Amino acid sequence: MIYESFDAKDTFLIGKKIGENAKPGQVYTLIGDLGVGKTVFTQGVARGLQIEEPISSPTFTIIQIYEEGRMPFYHFDVYRIGDVEEMDEIGYEDYFYGDGLCMIEWANLIEEILPEHYFQVTIEKDLEKGFDYRRITIEEIGEGSAL
Repeated sequence: MIYESFDAKDTFLIGKKIGENAKPGQVYTLIGDLGVGKTVFTQGVARGLQIEEPISSPTFTIIQIYEEGRMPFYHFDVYRIGDVEEMDEIGYEDYFYGDGLCMIEWANLIEEILPEHYFQVTIEKDLEKGFDYRRITIEEIGEGSAL
């Protein structure tokens, strides 16, 4: 699926729709350059999960856990991972295969440990369509239920 966002509000609302329809155990990867709107999208997902607390990127902590919504939300930012073995240290499997929704920023850095089935979200700019324009592509990777 391809969505078009013309401002941060659109990006937030697309994320919110994902959160509203999310099911326990789903994993979403989030790919995009710095400043493209990954955090805004993630804030929308959290709101769709009925999480009211502020959402920020866990760049320095690797994972933020939110449990106040309709299901747990595990927000990873693996940008600073030096070695995929660091993911073992934080017990990533408990989250990837748990009862909540996982959102993994910079997931391309840990491809070898991603589950067989996940949803890849790619956010891209297209300056020809405007400074705030974003193309948000959501692809299902592996076998499983469709979006």
